[in-house]
Amino acid sequence: MQFKLALAFFALIAALLILLNSYPITASRDIVFSEKQSSMLEQAGVISASLAGLDSLSGDGAAQVVELLGLTDFERVMVTDAAGRVLYDTAEPGAEGKLALFGEVIRALSSERVFWSEFAGGAFVSRAAMPITRGGAVLGAVYLCERDTEQADIILSFRDRLVTVSVVAFAMACLMTVFFTRTFTARITRLSEAVRTVREGDYAYRIEPEGDDELTELSRDFNSMTETLQKTEEQRRRFVSDASHELKTPLAAIRLLADSITETENIDGATVREFVQDISSEAERLQRTTEKLLDLSRRDDGVRGGLSRVDVGETARSTLKLLEPLAAKTEVTLRLDAAEGCFIDAPADDVYQIIFNLAENAVKYNVAGGEASVSVRRGPGRVLLTVEDTGIGIPESDLPNIFSRFYRVDKARSRERGGSGLGLSIVHDAVQALGGTVSVAPREGGGTRFTVGFPAATEGGEGRA
Repeated sequence: MQFKLALAFFALIAALLILLNSYPITASRDIVFSEKQSSMLEQAGVISASLAGLDSLSGDGAAQVVELLGLTDFERVMVTDAAGRVLYDTAEPGAEGKLALFGEVIRALSSERVFWSEFAGGAFVSRAAMPITRGGAVLGAVYLCERDTEQADIILSFRDRLVTVSVVAFAMACLMTVFFTRTFTARITRLSEAVRTVREGDYAYRIEPEGDDELTELSRDFNSMTETLQKTEEQRRRFVSDASHELKTPLAAIRLLADSITETENIDGATVREFVQDISSEAERLQRTTEKLLDLSRRDDGVRGGLSRVDVGETARSTLKLLEPLAAKTEVTLRLDAAEGCFIDAPADDVYQIIFNLAENAVKYNVAGGEASVSVRRGPGRVLLTVEDTGIGIPESDLPNIFSRFYRVDKARSRERGGSGLGLSIVHDAVQALGGTVSVAPREGGGTRFTVGFPAATEGGEGRA
């Protein structure tokens, strides 16, 4: 890439320098040509008019006219008669009577005004010819030739200076091009190497941004991407580790209990039933954990159920009925305060899971004789669900992580109460999928308060599938 960039810059610079060296010289030369054409034709016309006014066209008359006009700067002044024979020639004084077989003279004798000029040999060589006429008849022709080295020297000097400037400019441009392309491609190379490093699994790799341009912005985006990849990888590893641990514990318990039954001789029926009940309990726990993992996996893949018009208050009422046995067992009082008309458009199963997980936690992590209350209210464009308890509460330091997968405040106590650390993560993902918000805060007087905000259903709307 560096070679291609340098080659492109060199080609561009070379084209500009060629244009710089050719156009000014060509333009200056054309200006001189134009000036000489005007000047020489004018002077040839003056001589022609003067000779036409003589009684007869002769060599002596032509010499007197040329001397009188002071035309001594021309390299050659020639006058011919109508037949093309030389009457006067400053370049060859003994050429009188010879035929002037010049193209310019022949054309002038045909009544043409002729001019020709070229820039060669370090000089401007110009020729002009004019017919001598009287009363419409051609009496002869005037031929002028000039060799101008002064203006040629000026243009040649200007050209030499342009060449010198161009060589210096080209050298400086080449150095700057090499420096620029190396600097530019070096940053791209570092970025490419960083991509390869991250591709090999080093998500902690970062690029130090340089400058303030598009590549700098690209470097910042790369760092942001690798930071996200690093967090995702850490979450993935932690998820795999936690999931393996959560599944391993009930499986190990089931295997231990099964081995105890098979390896114990003369085991009594009561002990077998106790072990089988324990196996059933661990199997149920394993099933719950697996179902929650599958639910999270479906949510990660964007799989959602069909939307329908759901009354959050009625869903909360039916959910609390299911939790009454658990609340009675733990001596927790359930309370519901649900306003009417709290409708949202959502999958019914998702709303049930959100309320069930929050209310179940409010019962599980409560104290004997405590309360778990659920409130459903309608706000401006929102339906607010509040679940609070008078239980053990959540330490302030744990609140930011409470919705992370497999996160538990007290791992031993959570496992004793059947917690997997997935319920609140499911709540969080489900609420976000519905475009809502969920927050947690300590409750005054002890306990925890969860607040969920759902977008309210539009008035007169219908459920969507």
